[in-house]
Order: sequence, then C-alpha cells, then structure tokens
Amino acid sequence: MGVTTSLTFEEFEKYQDDGMKHELLQGDHVVTPPATFSKCRIRQNVHDALWPYLRDHQLGEVYVSAGFKLPGDTFLKPDASFIRKSQLERTDPDCYFEGAPALAIEVASESNTAAQLDLTMELYFAHGAEEVWIVYPKTQRIRVYFPDGHSETLASDLQSALFPGWSAPLSAIFPE
Repeated sequence: MGVTTSLTFEEFEKYQDDGMKHELLQGDHVVTPPATFSKCRIRQNVHDALWPYLRDHQLGEVYVSAGFKLPGDTFLKPDASFIRKSQLERTDPDCYFEGAPALAIEVASESNTAAQLDLTMELYFAHGAEEVWIVYPKTQRIRVYFPDGHSETLASDLQSALFPGWSAPLSAIFPE
C-alpha cells in the first residue's frame, strides 16, 4: 500500500526523485512502489498502440508517466496519457502540464485503492479529462469511464471516440 502524508504543492515539489511514484491528491502525498516490469510493459504498449495514429493525425501526443498539476494541491501522474495538440501549445516547456489530460490511463495494481482511483477519476474529469481508462492486468480488461458517469468494459478491441477510426486488439496491450 502507498504511504500518505499531508503537504502543500510547494512542499511536494521539493521532493527528490527516489524511484517511487509520488502524487499529491488534494494535499495528501501518496507514495507508491515503482512500477513492476509487467506494468511498465503495459504502459509502453499503450503508448506504442496510440503513437502511430496520433503522429499521422497530428492530434497530440501520448506520454508515459507525465505529471499534471491540478488546483487544490493536486499533482497526478497517470501511467499513460493523451494530451491534445491545443493543450501542448499552451504549455510552457519549463512548467508542468496544467489541467488534466484529455485521456488519463491508470494501470490498476495492489497499491491502488478503489477510493483513490475514484477520487483520481473525479479530479481528472473536473479538470478537463474526456476519458479515463483503468487497465486491469489480471483480467486483461480495460474499463473506460466518461465524464457523464457511464462506463464500459472492453474485452476484445480497444477503441475510443477520441481517436476516430483507430482500434487495437487488447492482446497488443497485455504482455504474454
């Protein structure tokens, strides 16, 4: 499980990289273990599945473990994210991404609690996310959540209204 302490964003920002995943969730500093090999592969596979489409259609970029500063002493670091070209153009390269990505992707692990995932999704949607994907490695399913509260589970092909005409088999996301 992650360790939690209360901090301001300014205090949080002073932490040195120690290999752990650090997020600030409404002032709570949440520290979780580094990603396992399997989780790293899933994140990279999501990136690799999306990148050719995004490059060809010039919609934006996909990142692994980028950080997003949100109001209310919140800094979230999804496992992967899609940032629209318009958000990239407004971002100072020497600063943090402000606001949520258009798509935040979280790979569920033992260190995630349901309450943390729910709050994280609420925060992403409150600050501009259009979709949140929760990837479940053990069941090899992806649950797609939308701002209006509905969700759907994908069990064969991965597709999204954010990427018209794009799809990828779930087998491309989950390592053997």
